[in-house]
Amino acid sequence: MKFGVLVFPGSNCDHDTYHVVSDIAQQLVTFLWHDSPSLENCDAILVPGGFAYGDYLRTGAIARFSPVMQSVKKFAADGGLVLGICNGFQILAEAGLLPGALMRNAGLKYICKQVYLRTETANTPFTQTLRKGEVLKIPIGHMEGNYVCDAETLAKLEKDDRIVFRYATAQGEITPEANPNGSLGNIAGILNEGRNVLGMMPHPDRSSESLLGSVDGYKIFASIVEALEQKKDVSPAASELAVS
Repeated sequence: MKFGVLVFPGSNCDHDTYHVVSDIAQQLVTFLWHDSPSLENCDAILVPGGFAYGDYLRTGAIARFSPVMQSVKKFAADGGLVLGICNGFQILAEAGLLPGALMRNAGLKYICKQVYLRTETANTPFTQTLRKGEVLKIPIGHMEGNYVCDAETLAKLEKDDRIVFRYATAQGEITPEANPNGSLGNIAGILNEGRNVLGMMPHPDRSSESLLGSVDGYKIFASIVEALEQKKDVSPAASELAVS
């Protein structure tokens, strides 16, 4: 499988994400420059954390117009898997690939610490190796991670089982105290309607090795690899080979 990691001026987690895919997941991976429309035949796109275009104007607001993002939009519309992490989540929301918006943290301060997430659904290509209700220990590092949306959008996210992660206690309880940034409903990650685009504020790329204090984040990358393998196994070409 081939992964593409987007690189914008100001990206600072691109190499972290590349490392996880290449050295831990042992998958082919390439960097995709923001100014090029080519996705180089990648099977999955990863939009990493950082400060794309310096977060000038508004987080993700400039990056959404880059040539590579126009290609990512088409890729997602065709069913391709896209994962946005932290600033990547902000970019996907600004680009209209995910509903809602990421606002300043409730405390108006940058937060960098380990948090706990409760897995709200395993019915996604990004969480299929997880169990519903499973608690993950994954760090955050953001200033604008406060997820907001209108009541209608929230109701639809709930109804369609598109809230993937919520901030929780170590025991999996959803409490105000477990919410680090004021996000609506403790939301830490959501899906698009097609269930092939995930945006999440916590960093699975920073929690995929025991050296970093947790390997829980790697389960998300493992899920993507497994989903791509399953997709390849049921592709039309594979089916034709099986019949012949």
